[in-house]
Amino acid sequence: MKIVYFDCFSGISGDMILGAFVDAGLDINFLQEQLAQLHLHGYEISAEKVKRAGICGTKVHVIISHMDKHSHSTHHHHDSHLNFSGIKTIIENSNLHHDIKYDGVRIFQRLAEVEAKVHNISPEKVHFHEVGAIDSIVDIVGSVIAIKHFGIEKIYFSPIPTGHGYTKCEHGTFPVPAPATAELLKMQLLKSVDIEKELTTPTGAAIITTLGEGLHTTPEMRILQIGYGAGSNDNPTVPNLLRILIGEVTPNIASDEMWIVETNIDNMSGEVLGYVMEKLFEAGAVDAYFTPIQMKKGRPGIIISAIVAESSLSAVELVLFNQTTTFGIRKYKVVRTILTREFKEVDSQFGKIKVKIGKFNGDIKSFSPEYEDCKKIAEERGIPLKQVYSIISKDLENIILL
Repeated sequence: MKIVYFDCFSGISGDMILGAFVDAGLDINFLQEQLAQLHLHGYEISAEKVKRAGICGTKVHVIISHMDKHSHSTHHHHDSHLNFSGIKTIIENSNLHHDIKYDGVRIFQRLAEVEAKVHNISPEKVHFHEVGAIDSIVDIVGSVIAIKHFGIEKIYFSPIPTGHGYTKCEHGTFPVPAPATAELLKMQLLKSVDIEKELTTPTGAAIITTLGEGLHTTPEMRILQIGYGAGSNDNPTVPNLLRILIGEVTPNIASDEMWIVETNIDNMSGEVLGYVMEKLFEAGAVDAYFTPIQMKKGRPGIIISAIVAESSLSAVELVLFNQTTTFGIRKYKVVRTILTREFKEVDSQFGKIKVKIGKFNGDIKSFSPEYEDCKKIAEERGIPLKQVYSIISKDLENIILL
């Protein structure tokens, strides 16, 4: 499985992420071609090699240009203060891969939610001044394009330094970390660095905390590529760089240690329970499920169970205390034996389709076509989804097992 580790020793921002991926081998022309599918005009993107405290990295520049007010193709993008709905429409109407669109929208949704909380308004009323609409669309969608291009399945990041002092925002001067950044970094491990400036931006924090998982140290991996993304300022003691390590995890690892967190509930409606399950997954649960039980006095009840890694344990516990009527939870460690997973794009009679393959000690034990690809085929061809699965599964038996 291919992974990336963001070593945020000098913080993280959207342009630093793009710079690091370009430095690791992402072709800037390929990135431009992919971003062009957003049909977003009024900007230019370029990359250059720079030095920060003597170490070479790549700086990606996103230059917002003055647009022709009479251009019909760009008139709906002139306003750099787009709201979440407008940005979502731009991303979803693009020709990009559905995984890229899904993750791009997810990151912007988190930004909208934290900005709304900070300013005490609804997410729909958030206008992206601080994250700078066009600039952040390029940074966020560009980062997701890079992750997809490298075939990265899992994202990890180091403890995050925020810096200190003050930063100027649309609404005034705020202490570092900026309020939105602080919200995004809740439940994450921060690192103390005596540098008086904003090291971590809302965009950088949103990308890694939405898609990744924080670790205390570098994960066990075989490094394939290394990239350094440069920030805008230099510091004589700590290079203003983001380092990414792209690599593979050892394929023979077939077990891991997890927590199961549970609570018994007998006084909540089905609608609320469904909402709780959504929040458990958002908090980092790898699985969540309900078990019907009979409680005291013959009352029907539900066990809410979540399987969760230690890094997300506190967040899952908080969901159960905030979102349910429980007065207490129980938790215990379990060891999972798991199939190692890899993703391949294979040819089927419907065209190319993404397949998840499960292996145990190198032998294929399970495989399944990706749901989103099958759904798209069913909708485009007007045939039942179960029929698509049946036909593709037969194709895969011939392709994968032979």
